[in-house]
Amino acid sequence: MRRSLLAAAAAIALTGTATLAIAQEKQFDAKLAGQAILPANTIIKAPENAPEHLQTVGKFSTPDRKRAAALGSVPAKDGVRLTGLSLPFDGQAVQGLSGIKTIGDGTYWTISDNGLGNKLNSTDAALMIHRIKPDWSTGAVERLETIFLTDPDKKAPFPIVLEGSDTRFLTGGDFDVESVQPVADGFWIGEEFGPYLIKVDLQGKLLDVIDTVVDGKPVLSPDNPKVTLQANPAAPTPKFNVKRSGGYEGLAQAPDGSKLYALLEGPLYGDDGKVEQANGRTALRVIEFDVASKSWTGRSWLYPLAEGGEAIGDFNMIDATTALVIERDNGAGVADKACVDAKNPTPDCFATPAKLKRIYKIEMNDANVGGSVRKIGYIDLMKVPDPDNRKRQGGGEGFYDMPFVTIENVDVVDGTHIIVGNDNNLPFSAGRALDKADDNELVLLEVGEFLKAK
Repeated sequence: MRRSLLAAAAAIALTGTATLAIAQEKQFDAKLAGQAILPANTIIKAPENAPEHLQTVGKFSTPDRKRAAALGSVPAKDGVRLTGLSLPFDGQAVQGLSGIKTIGDGTYWTISDNGLGNKLNSTDAALMIHRIKPDWSTGAVERLETIFLTDPDKKAPFPIVLEGSDTRFLTGGDFDVESVQPVADGFWIGEEFGPYLIKVDLQGKLLDVIDTVVDGKPVLSPDNPKVTLQANPAAPTPKFNVKRSGGYEGLAQAPDGSKLYALLEGPLYGDDGKVEQANGRTALRVIEFDVASKSWTGRSWLYPLAEGGEAIGDFNMIDATTALVIERDNGAGVADKACVDAKNPTPDCFATPAKLKRIYKIEMNDANVGGSVRKIGYIDLMKVPDPDNRKRQGGGEGFYDMPFVTIENVDVVDGTHIIVGNDNNLPFSAGRALDKADDNELVLLEVGEFLKAK
């Protein structure tokens, strides 16, 4: 009986801790200060020295992966809904902005993700980093510079798609690049297929590909080249401990540049098949990396998801101990256009409308290493007040919203503003309209109290 009472008391205490953690989450006010739009169908030419294979993108986007040679011959869909665009594209799509970093002069570094969503359909999608300049007064986004990633020195620890080419451009069949941190001699990149931490120089040349280790164990996704299907059907299936697309969606950097903090999009799985938890919630790992030694320090934190939260979208430090994190569900579209039957959606409705799209401010310090980060509060991206009517599309009377499945860009602009943007998964995501591929929308939010919150 005593053991039962102690167990019950422990369960109550645990529940109380979880409830307390949830109760302490505070919603902060935000105001739309500007919106700029990079149109969905923004296509650029591949470099002149790129092989013919990269002059078009989307040739393997058919369900059976058979080559589609004719431009625009494969209509794109978001579920059962046509998005108004078709593959292949003539050139490379700037699409899918996934990770952003403020430069300080009104321009930003951002990165295009792997291409069309997975290894098999993205082998002709070139990997790119861009410098962009949103004009909040006109609503335009100017692309100032694009850096294409290459591997001339054969640093990739596996054969790349363009292994036998002269220039060895990297593609979405090689890496799924999702987050970026500029440094003096290049860029650090968070990647999902490994997951790997990647370093490239200022010209985009691959310098390092670093395996992930947590608590002395390798972290492997099903797309890691080390995970190969067994030859014998009766043999055990190879183990991996993070889901596909569960790698580094977030990558932050300490203000002094000495450390990187890599945040997994999905949770780690144990040998028992269960995911890591904190405060009674599914939790994601924040893993510390020492830049000077190019090694994992062994320190980490747990990021507990909110009720309804499925993944994170981006991660950037505010100062030495606090950071911004985008947290989201997997929904897209607005509730007033929801399908009556989500299991049998039709083209005139959203199967799973967006509910939870937030930006959290968190604290991670020496005191909570090995434990849970502290969630200080959040901003609700589904209803941002717009009293000055700064929006150019989206929202409704007096407010702006971001009902996108993936929102993957956030950083501090100054003491009172942050920038936020979606990854439009071109040409597949249509969360703004039922029948139109999403644009890349960037917004400037006034959030002074949120940034000062303790």
